[in-house]
Amino acid sequence: MSENFEMVAKTFQGLEGVLSDELKELGAQDVQQGKRMVSFTGDKEMMYRANFCLHTALRVLKPIYKFRSADADDLYEKVKRFDWSTIMQATDTFAIDSTVYSESFRHSRFVTYRVKDAIADYFMEAEGRRPSIRLNAPDLRLDVHISGDEVTLSLDSSGEPLYKRGWRVAQTDAPINEVLAAGIIKLSGWHGQCNLVDPMCGSGTFLIEAALIAASINPGVYRNDFAFQRWSDYDPELYSKIYNDDSGEREFDYKIYGSDIAVQAVAIAEANVKSAGLGKMIEVRQQDLRELEEAPEKGYVITNPPYGERLRPDDIAGLYESIGQKLKKVFRGYQAWLITYDKELTSLIGLHPSVTYPLLNGDLECELREYVIFDGSYKDMKRAGGTLRNEGFRASDKDRGARRPFKETYGRGDDAESHDDGGKPRRRFDRDKKGRGERDGGKPRRFDRDKKGRVDRDDEQPRKPRRFDRDKKGRGDRDDEQPRKPRRFDRNRDERDRRREQRREERHESLLDRDAFFHSEKFARQVLQHREPTLGKDAEVPIVRGRRKSWKRNDGSNENGNPSTAGDQ
Repeated sequence: MSENFEMVAKTFQGLEGVLSDELKELGAQDVQQGKRMVSFTGDKEMMYRANFCLHTALRVLKPIYKFRSADADDLYEKVKRFDWSTIMQATDTFAIDSTVYSESFRHSRFVTYRVKDAIADYFMEAEGRRPSIRLNAPDLRLDVHISGDEVTLSLDSSGEPLYKRGWRVAQTDAPINEVLAAGIIKLSGWHGQCNLVDPMCGSGTFLIEAALIAASINPGVYRNDFAFQRWSDYDPELYSKIYNDDSGEREFDYKIYGSDIAVQAVAIAEANVKSAGLGKMIEVRQQDLRELEEAPEKGYVITNPPYGERLRPDDIAGLYESIGQKLKKVFRGYQAWLITYDKELTSLIGLHPSVTYPLLNGDLECELREYVIFDGSYKDMKRAGGTLRNEGFRASDKDRGARRPFKETYGRGDDAESHDDGGKPRRRFDRDKKGRGERDGGKPRRFDRDKKGRVDRDDEQPRKPRRFDRDKKGRGDRDDEQPRKPRRFDRNRDERDRRREQRREERHESLLDRDAFFHSEKFARQVLQHREPTLGKDAEVPIVRGRRKSWKRNDGSNENGNPSTAGDQ
């Protein structure tokens, strides 16, 4: 049995509790919530399952090295001290992602450069050659996280973000993120126990993520690969067992309905549903929300209306008023969940929410709102003991528990000289610097000495006028407000600005033409006509036993785990 180790699953702010619940269901141990992350412990199989099964995780990281650092030079030395030969070779390629929340380190890109230099210099000194950087599909992807002076280096076991499921073949403008959509569905409490309706479905993200949750289909089944499959200790038999285990899938006895006013959006949604192989669960049609007159039997409404930021319908205020009217008249008995941004627009819905839960949608600070649409009057509902408040909503998330303590680890053995102060490394600014001596009575620094042509400021004597204080030839004194001679770059400025604006408009029009084609009905129909549901170029075949509505990768091995010769025939 492989040993347990610490891992970190990253997610969106507000989805930490949902991700924590998912990890506990998978069997993860020591699960602790943080900000935009959940830490846990498990073995190699748990790492594989976390990548393959989690709906609300963005990445799964494996921390390998922790230390404290307060400046770039110390960071370089600590990273270089680590024994990198245990996880990579000089012939490998690697990439680095940095996240920095620190007063000492202001630029994440600079941190990336210093870490890269340290790894490259380690191999140059040890082997005389260095690994190369590759941004796309590297052999090893590293994650650097700095909070204050706490530095954590981790291996990224996911590779491409986990929201890139693999089923999306086309998209509309401003589609919602797959992980965020799955998190909203799980926050609502819907898990396939009734019908679900999205009357503004766009490219169908909510529809497909809801179908995966309802049928308990692992989202990783559509992916071509994960980063851990390129690690030296990758276990293909273990991953194959996880991939082909469909024992948790279940039947879905209801229906998921989607509609949109745009014909091209409906065509794109249908193409994505077909790519995911979920056509039996999902029904999509073109319809304006304002023309909706009836709905299926009681269920859930989950939708993402336009915010007026990237998408702005002609009458967005009227749209929000229509949402409120249709919820009250057409969706009686439903639970409605909307993710909204503009509070002024949201107030036009005209209903009091039972839940207001903060979420981040990209850079936008949004709110997830629940509206309970009851039958009859409000008084009758209260008389029957009903309430609009949802007091128990995510009550467990209010107490996230204690933060996991930060424990330092060191590289190639503990250096006694560098840890003589209670085990804490000495920082660069604690050491005397060459050529400066002590602060008191030492050699004066350059900026302490008088400079040529100037006097000490404390004497309050007038200093020699600087060049930019003197009048310049042909311009006159600025204080006299005399007109200066026109400069060369002032001439023809209007003509230059006109040409620049013309080029900008031409580029903008070309971009509009290109975007219009990719979001046109013609392009959507081409996608529907020619695209087949696959997970890769030539690496998949439909499964003939076990898994329903999903696909099995033909990765060069047969069912017995022996190498296949089919590709050589």
